[in-house]
Amino acid sequence: MLKPDDRVAILLHEGTQSSRGKTGLSLLRYSDLPIAAVIDYECAGGDLPQLTGIRRSVPIVASVQAALAHQPTVLAIGIAPSGGALPEAWRQEVKQAVAAGLSIVNGLHTPMATDPEFLGLVQPDRWIWDVRREPTGLTVGSGQARLLPCLRVLTVGTDMSVGKMSTSLELHRASLQRGLRSRFLATGQTGLMLGHDGIPLDAVRIDFAAGAVEQLVMRYGNESDILHVEGQGSLMNPASTATLPLLRGTQPTHLILVHRAGQTQIQSFPHVTIPPLPKVVEVYETIATAGGAFTPAKIAGIALNTALLDETAAQQAIEQTQLETGLPCTDPIRFGADLLVEAIC
Repeated sequence: MLKPDDRVAILLHEGTQSSRGKTGLSLLRYSDLPIAAVIDYECAGGDLPQLTGIRRSVPIVASVQAALAHQPTVLAIGIAPSGGALPEAWRQEVKQAVAAGLSIVNGLHTPMATDPEFLGLVQPDRWIWDVRREPTGLTVGSGQARLLPCLRVLTVGTDMSVGKMSTSLELHRASLQRGLRSRFLATGQTGLMLGHDGIPLDAVRIDFAAGAVEQLVMRYGNESDILHVEGQGSLMNPASTATLPLLRGTQPTHLILVHRAGQTQIQSFPHVTIPPLPKVVEVYETIATAGGAFTPAKIAGIALNTALLDETAAQQAIEQTQLETGLPCTDPIRFGADLLVEAIC
């Protein structure tokens, strides 16, 4: 739905400097579309590169009304509020954007395209895109992706929101630079909003989740050298149900483990301890292969999220992780993904 000449304003209240804004921050980091403004009352007037480390010069304003001065054509909801529903004050801002003639990209679970309150305000040639909609024509998984000739690389994590999508995008970029026929396959709302083909996995009924992933992989596997499939969730997180369907649907040839440096407990459930990384590697490799029932898949390397560390501490954490696991390790956003691609190819 998004066109190359669209100018995007990102609704990012309270998300510019927190994990709840990961969708908006990823749009800022990876989208090729012009970003007209970031809307965050907490950081209004601030310097985006200084606040986020993202080298993109975009004004931060306090409201949708203020963003209109920068002539956006689309409002993208870049935050994930607790419970998935927008607070009423922010909902009113979305209504204000629709009334002002903007299209809406909605990555929340709460639909807007069928909401009468919004529909009555949509102007001609404008639209509301609810990204999290289950695809049609789904079937159960069959394991047939194991027959594909391409490499299939799935990012897996020690927790949610540790950087699996960013790692897959960086791996895809590095693969293209090597001349490989590479494709990034999105499995969440952010990757879809960036314009990649994929599925909103958390909107798919669990019986069809592995089949939905399988259909996506089969669509591109015969015309690609390497597929980078965006990981979701974590086998270590008690709230996560997405990782196993991804393992079964992709039949991965390689796994990349993503971990936030220094994190020892699940962020939302601090009573759950993350096992030592060698044990995490063992768990993922064992479950991926299931005693030989499925394609053997090894952890090829570790993508270490060092965003909370300075560069010296980041290098030390990477070196320690390599010693601990015996695997190649880097922060692909900070230092590039070449080391990990070499380990795969």
